[in-house]
Amino acid sequence: MGLQVKTMAEFVAEGKEPEVLFWVGAAGAFDDRAKKITRSFVKILNKAGVDFAILGVEESDSGDVAKRAGNEFLFMMQAMMNIQLLDAYNVKKIVTACPHDYNTLKNEYKDLGGNYEVLHHTEYIKELIDKGRLQVSASMKGKKVTFHDPCYLGRGNEVFDVPRELIAATGVELIEMKRSKRNSFCCGAGGAQMFKEAEPGNKEVNMERAEEALGLKPDVIATGCPFCNTMMTDGVKYNDKQDETRVLDIAEIIAEANNL
Repeated sequence: MGLQVKTMAEFVAEGKEPEVLFWVGAAGAFDDRAKKITRSFVKILNKAGVDFAILGVEESDSGDVAKRAGNEFLFMMQAMMNIQLLDAYNVKKIVTACPHDYNTLKNEYKDLGGNYEVLHHTEYIKELIDKGRLQVSASMKGKKVTFHDPCYLGRGNEVFDVPRELIAATGVELIEMKRSKRNSFCCGAGGAQMFKEAEPGNKEVNMERAEEALGLKPDVIATGCPFCNTMMTDGVKYNDKQDETRVLDIAEIIAEANNL
């Protein structure tokens, strides 16, 4: 059976409301690698029987990149357009796999009148487990995993434990980098840095972080952000360790453990 996904427009046509809106995000919709994260999360939602919706072609960028790059006017335009759409659909609860969108929708839309319950996908998966709607198989026992804290999830919004609890639930050995949780080190993509080259003479941030992770000789470097995934993957490839260490989003780890 294929993935079961419906848009908000389809729910409205049926006279129904979804349990939650899945905000796919620009990376999750357009980047080939991030699309795999999107598909894994949808598989989890389908497995748990969640009646969720996406905006589909109506979804626009959250405005995070514009704001970080200093274009406040463009951010305001994008945010107001999104808020009008979300309110028109009477959206109350949003889940997203991107910490950048998570932070923007949760914290920065409030000043513009957009008040929503916003969850990172790890928080929502944990909620499904706690409610007995999803079970996680401990089928990855014997694997060593280290988790890279996304800045906007960890230090930005104090979400440290939930991602680790989900990783540990798959039976793996979770090993921590020296710089983790509140003392974590950026992947190098934050603040719109994803879209520019490093300044001359400086060591690329993602290379330094990838080397720190690879020093633990993990089977998997776990991420909770599509941008972190890209930066860590590039660092692993630069060090020619892609055959030894995989970079996976937590949704992919859960889906793989459950053979979804």
